[in-house]
Amino acid sequence: MEAIEMERLSKYYGRNRGIVDLSLTVHRGEFFGFMGPNGAGKSTTIRTLLGLIKPSGGEARVLGRDIQRHRKQVLSVTGYLPSEAVFYSGMRVRELLKLSARLRQADCSREAQVLCDRLQLDTSRRVEELSFGNRKKVGIVCALQHRPKLLILDEPTSGLDPLMQREFFAILQERNREGVTIFLSSHVLSEIQRNCTRAAIIREGRMIACDSVENLSRTSAKRVSVQGEVCLRNLEGIRDLRETKDSANFLYSGDLGKLLQTLGAGRIRDISIAEPDLEEIFLHYYEEGGVEA
Repeated sequence: MEAIEMERLSKYYGRNRGIVDLSLTVHRGEFFGFMGPNGAGKSTTIRTLLGLIKPSGGEARVLGRDIQRHRKQVLSVTGYLPSEAVFYSGMRVRELLKLSARLRQADCSREAQVLCDRLQLDTSRRVEELSFGNRKKVGIVCALQHRPKLLILDEPTSGLDPLMQREFFAILQERNREGVTIFLSSHVLSEIQRNCTRAAIIREGRMIACDSVENLSRTSAKRVSVQGEVCLRNLEGIRDLRETKDSANFLYSGDLGKLLQTLGAGRIRDISIAEPDLEEIFLHYYEEGGVEA
């Protein structure tokens, strides 16, 4: 049984596109990344997947259960963190955590305390007194305290400072090692690269790539940085050129022999040739529909 299965899943808002014909499988126990900028359809996918909005077409199953026929069962085994969590005003954090646990008919007090301690969350504060980052911590504890089999997280680190982000991902890695499936939606590519084994890229509501993070990061293009004087005018295969009088920085996917020949004809003080990072590759999926493998 797979953790998540989508078959031609679509959602339209009248004539406006939400998501179109998404087909995707996430295996149980995976730490899976779902990448795309704002407006690409990540949140629509997640809300449709959880049965919070009705799909316009296609099918989806979570842990073997159809999202339309068994929505309550799906939500009972899932921890969901929306990109922006909204809580009842006037309530203290500890009251909200107890309410969330009661809605699931579970006693989560011990696990909630552990999570609050690790995230440095003051449970005596009222919700309206909290910063955006602390409200995000409340959402994290609500999503994790009942120890779900599947975690679906939509832009979970926005508002968290770097130390809290590190602790949050440490918690997720621990849960993943225990067998929890994690579906992480993010436009922060470094989060995907550091934590996920596979990932999908969505653009304008459509899936444009799905593979291991290693394969998605693999490309023949190189990031070249040159200090000195060199003429690149006739060199084919250059992208993203940033050039000054005595330096050049660019992505290169042409013939390496011609690159070295061109550089050798110049006055070079220093040179660096490295693999591009995932963010650069991701941008080329968006700008050009893919990169050379």
